[in-house]
Amino acid sequence: MEPSPDAAEARARAAWRESVARELDTALLGGVRTLSARDLAARADVETEFVRTFWRILGLPHADLDDAVYTDADADAVARAARLMRVHGLDRRTVTSLTRALGHTSDRLALWQVEALAEDMAVRYELDDTSARLLVLDRLSDLAPILEAQLLHSYRRQLASIAGRYAAEFGGARGPGANRSELPLARAVGFADMVSFTRRTAGLGSTDLSEFVQRFEAAARDVVTASGGRVVKTIGDAVLFVADDPGTGALVALGLAEVLGHELDVDRERRAGGLAEGARGVTPVRVGFVWGRVLSRFGDVFGPSVNLAARLTDIAEPSTVLTDRVTAAALAADPRFRATALPAHELQGLGEVEPVRLELVGDAQP
Repeated sequence: MEPSPDAAEARARAAWRESVARELDTALLGGVRTLSARDLAARADVETEFVRTFWRILGLPHADLDDAVYTDADADAVARAARLMRVHGLDRRTVTSLTRALGHTSDRLALWQVEALAEDMAVRYELDDTSARLLVLDRLSDLAPILEAQLLHSYRRQLASIAGRYAAEFGGARGPGANRSELPLARAVGFADMVSFTRRTAGLGSTDLSEFVQRFEAAARDVVTASGGRVVKTIGDAVLFVADDPGTGALVALGLAEVLGHELDVDRERRAGGLAEGARGVTPVRVGFVWGRVLSRFGDVFGPSVNLAARLTDIAEPSTVLTDRVTAAALAADPRFRATALPAHELQGLGEVEPVRLELVGDAQP
């Protein structure tokens, strides 16, 4: 009895998937999957629970200890994690945190880059989404070494930048340092929140929405970096930034308010050529900015000043910057800035706050 065309097609698809999987494993993982979790534990001289935990917090769990789903490179990774405890004295909690940081960051990075490649293939070759993603699979073996080299270079540069900041900030410190009851780092922290994000993006297709979000994130990062700050994260329609002193933080905040634009007449933009046209052009933001002490953990920052900066965006006018009286006092001697006290507002979770509108004076540049 001859197999049905559907069955033959299913077998052909399965064979193709297996072939692609083998090729990608060789290219990306350095070899085929021949090792189990028990093998990895034996090689690293750790218990199997350590191996389970390693892969779970990396975001790649596998339930069965005897399934051969790992490679020699995977065994090396587990062994390196174990050496952090044995050789360098790190406790398991710290190694878990370091591994979780890798999993969280690399998962988002890989997805971001693959999606960007798929979008490039779709636009460049005029392909539908499925065909574009299949083409990415075909090209990934050639592109991966380049992306990996760029990742390592970027990581080392970022590590060197952090080390340089620590050396400058703490290198001359003597004695016990700050009060242990205080949050450890004095930082300017701020949020820039897009105005009417839902209204501006209503009806946009995937390409227009992608361009809109990319434009916001790229423009925000450019402004923050050029002004001397650092982006902590973007959260859909908002960006969180930090800076090492009040003046730099103020320049970042005012730069975001200015560069990202003023209020957009959505109806006019629809008449001029559709919301997408306007979305690519102007993205006004409300900015809240505060100087205070923060805790830096997990690639994020926490503390009362972070909460206050976020709440100030709720009451800021489009393309304006609000701060508090403490921050305004810290900037009082800087002739580049003008602070205007505003009526007190009740802010959710914080009570009554006296906001201050911050502006540039004369020819000062953000």
